[in-house]
Amino acid sequence: MNNILEAHHIVKQYAEHRALDDVSLVVPQGSIFGLLGPNGAGKTSLIRIINQITAPDSGEIILAGERLKPDHIKRIGYLPEERGLYKKMKVGEQLLYLAQLKGLTEKQAMEKLKTWFIKFDIKAWWSKNVEDLSKGMQQKVQFVATVMHEPDLIILDEPFSGFDPINANLIKDEILELRDKGKTVIFSTHRMESVEELCDHIALINRAHKVLDGPKRAIKDQFKTHTYHVEYQGELDTLPPAFDVLNTTSTDDGFLRTNIKIPPDAAVNDLIRYLLDRVAVRAFGENIPTMNDIFIQAVGETND
Repeated sequence: MNNILEAHHIVKQYAEHRALDDVSLVVPQGSIFGLLGPNGAGKTSLIRIINQITAPDSGEIILAGERLKPDHIKRIGYLPEERGLYKKMKVGEQLLYLAQLKGLTEKQAMEKLKTWFIKFDIKAWWSKNVEDLSKGMQQKVQFVATVMHEPDLIILDEPFSGFDPINANLIKDEILELRDKGKTVIFSTHRMESVEELCDHIALINRAHKVLDGPKRAIKDQFKTHTYHVEYQGELDTLPPAFDVLNTTSTDDGFLRTNIKIPPDAAVNDLIRYLLDRVAVRAFGENIPTMNDIFIQAVGETND
């Protein structure tokens, strides 16, 4: 897979504060890439460097095989966490203006906007002032402004802020559709459930350093606990010596749920056969770490 973006040894210093310290990462073409980290970790500093709002003190950014240069901005769509719409300006007038800043002619912009206004069912908003829209409505307008010029790389910083569940799902569907069309999305958020749903790859930055990087599936494998859960009825008094019972709880409907740890080289089928011979099993599965679990563990380890 080709990389749409590469960051090589990025360093950024603000007075006495080092925001990024030798950060390198690659973003595969056609992926949804989660850029994660606690507040103040350095994510926004990296995003601003990619958008050429600021420059790194050292290191370089490569976009589509070329060192980052001013005209690359037309290939990038950026939705900042702090939204940037002009409150007193009418929605349609503002979007036409922003589209032309990204290189579209007025005719091209009108065609693109017509499609998006129909898709989002916002035709009635064309002549409204931005300040007259709710926060969620403004978010929709800002999303259209970000993607209407069909950029190759789309950077979304907390894109679901202010959305109700219905509109959040609408934007999720659009993000997936953009990915399926070959676009690349860098997605920065604190909502780990959205990372679970959307991201193919992730990078985690903490205290100016990259601490995790790779395909989401590989990251989850890295944090496996080798524990399994079983829900059953009956008496499970003992287990073979290789298996350890971590805890047992009761479910609301009268079953028992036990978490069991096995050695990395043990055969899971041996455990299943042992259980089936002794109890009535309703459910069995691996305890796969969530992105929230991984985030907390990785940040905690690097804070020690």
